[in-house]
Amino acid sequence: MFAVKIIDKKALKGKEDSLENEIKVLRRFSESATPQSGGGSLKSDSSGEKRWLTHPNIVQLLETFEDKHKVYLVMELVTGGELFDRIVEKGSYTEKDASGLIRQVLEAVDYMHEQGVVHRDLKPENLLYYSPDEDSKIMISDFGLSKMEDSGIMATACGTPGYVAPEVLAQKPYGKAVDVWSIGVISYILLCGYPPFYDENDANLFAQILKGEFEFDSPYWDDISASAKDFIGKLMCVNVEERYTCKQALAHPWISGNAASNKNIHGTVSEQLKKNFAKSRWKQAYHAATVIRQMQRLALNSGQQQQQQESTGSIGPSSGNPMQYREQSQVSYNQHTGPSPPPSSNLSN
Repeated sequence: MFAVKIIDKKALKGKEDSLENEIKVLRRFSESATPQSGGGSLKSDSSGEKRWLTHPNIVQLLETFEDKHKVYLVMELVTGGELFDRIVEKGSYTEKDASGLIRQVLEAVDYMHEQGVVHRDLKPENLLYYSPDEDSKIMISDFGLSKMEDSGIMATACGTPGYVAPEVLAQKPYGKAVDVWSIGVISYILLCGYPPFYDENDANLFAQILKGEFEFDSPYWDDISASAKDFIGKLMCVNVEERYTCKQALAHPWISGNAASNKNIHGTVSEQLKKNFAKSRWKQAYHAATVIRQMQRLALNSGQQQQQQESTGSIGPSSGNPMQYREQSQVSYNQHTGPSPPPSSNLSN
């Protein structure tokens, strides 16, 4: 059994490079890759025989072909559904469950990084369960924005607002660390059901991310372990030099030890996920080009932009405090069990 991703060539016009890049990256992770097709690297097993490198938590590309009008990507079939849906449907859910999920993601992303690939768009929608089985593994999908490090300096503003790292918004050259930041954001959501950064206005949202200002709001984080909070802080560190790598994250006690709590947090987390990530809201995409331009404007001259907004009264971070929404929301959390559903601007189109 397999899945087929069908791409209309008319819709692809102007984005051919993106598709070629996705295929190149997927071939690096797929058993069907060949040296002639630019496939994955070879490694000797214990018998000395060469084999293609794959990873059990990365969706494989099995074959590609095209006709006059369409391109077809034959992919490994993944049938278990999306991450948040499964959590909501569960009867019990603990920190230990979240830790196990993040461990699988870290192992897969660490493998990608060893192969010189940066995903650049890690988010819950790209994390799928392999099968409906209760003990199903997690699979990473959608490599449309991925890039190989040896293909040149990465400085393009891309990704999904809310999960994108500060250095991307700042339009600084970046690398593997952007994926670690995104895993930190995902970890945060898995433990409370709402995002660490939120504002209806993208400029305010980006300002929050640039400063790396987020809270462990009460009462939603009261029962979450100090180790979990420390783990998230290590991944969501604005200073790239101090931010953990995947290997360091895998060695953290919350992942590798027994620091993750077994207390059932399903009620709180599932309620927040349903409220804040309802499909009708978190799958609505902004026009990609518009959002990218906004990211670039903020990143290139955020200080000047904020000054101008304050003097003209235009929409933007008010009173120089990009966290104002979050501070005002503390009463809202207590009264309404969480913030309004966050925007899900998707820049991967």
